[in-house]
This record gives sequence, C-alpha cells and structure tokens, in this order.
Amino acid sequence: MLAGMKRAALYVIAGPVGIVAYGLIRLWARSDGVYGPGLDWQAAHLVALAGMVCFVPGVLALSRLLPCSPWRTGVVAGTLVGLAATMVQFGADIVEGLLAEDRAEMSRLGAEFKDIPGVEVAFYDVVPQFFFLGLLVLAGMLAAGRRLPLWSVPLLLAGIVLPAVTLDLLPIGGLCMALALAPALPLVRQQGERAESPVVIH
Repeated sequence: MLAGMKRAALYVIAGPVGIVAYGLIRLWARSDGVYGPGLDWQAAHLVALAGMVCFVPGVLALSRLLPCSPWRTGVVAGTLVGLAATMVQFGADIVEGLLAEDRAEMSRLGAEFKDIPGVEVAFYDVVPQFFFLGLLVLAGMLAAGRRLPLWSVPLLLAGIVLPAVTLDLLPIGGLCMALALAPALPLVRQQGERAESPVVIH
C-alpha cells in the first residue's frame, strides 16, 4: 500500500501521458489513410486503456489532498464511474479490432455493441463524461484549497474540450491535462512520504 502511495505522483502524470501517446499513435496510424483493424489500432487503444487505468490511483491521490467530506467522496465516486465506463469503451474497441478482418466489419461489430439497450448511454454518450466532469470539479476543489493554482482549472478544461472538437488534438489535450495537474505533484509526493514515515510514540 505504501509503495503504491509513493508512486502516486507518477500515476497522476501517467494518465495524461497515456492520452498524449494515444493521440500520437493515432495520428501516425492515420497518416497512410488506413486505421484499424491492425497493430496500430491495438497499440493506440491499449496505450489509451493503460492511461485510463493510471488515472484511477491518480484521482485517488489527488483527492487525498483535500479534507474528507461528502463532496469529495461524491466527486471521486462519479469520476471513477466515468473512468470505468471509458475503460469498457476502449476494451470494446480492442475486442472489435481483434475480431474484425477489415474496417467495415469493425464498424459493424461496434454498431451491434451499441445497439444493446443501455450500452450507448452507459459507455459512450453519457457516463464516460462523468470522468472529465469529475476531474474538472476535483481540480476546482484543489484550486479553491490552494493545492493547485487557479490557472490549472481553465488549462484542464482546454485539455478536455480540445479533443472533443477533433480527435487530432488529443496530444495537445493530454499535454494540457498534464501541465494542469503537474503543480500538485510535490504535494502528492509529500503525502506519500508522510505516510511512509514511522510513527514515534513518546
């Protein structure tokens, strides 16, 4: 547990870095006009999935910089639910890429998955947005508590909005997210060090 807390600062940055890497691999893969299924599709989505996994301990580490409260608990819970839905989305993309022989079949498999009642809302249109909204609210709470500078919030918002305009901006979006959260890294590391410090009883 303590070792995990010591690596918490790494996880905070690893999540956005995963988004940057996903965007860069995607741009490279699309440069020849053919993207998926294939190794490039799998590599991009596996990197993205790894980034989402890293966001889980990263979000938890950031939340520990705030006092315990129902608000903190609710925001973290919503963020993690959104993360889980996003992971399912990337997982589905990976499976569809493995099963399909060409782009048309991959699109057909994706459409069949989305046709399952509740899937589109739960894993695509609505619930995954809880992750981005929750992360933004968490950053706002950290800024209000002077754990992040005020400029981190609009920078994080830009990192979230830019890829929504076009996925080609994923690398820039991920970089904005990393820069927005970076000022919290020293505090996260200090928190881990305090947790590892031995308790002296007088």
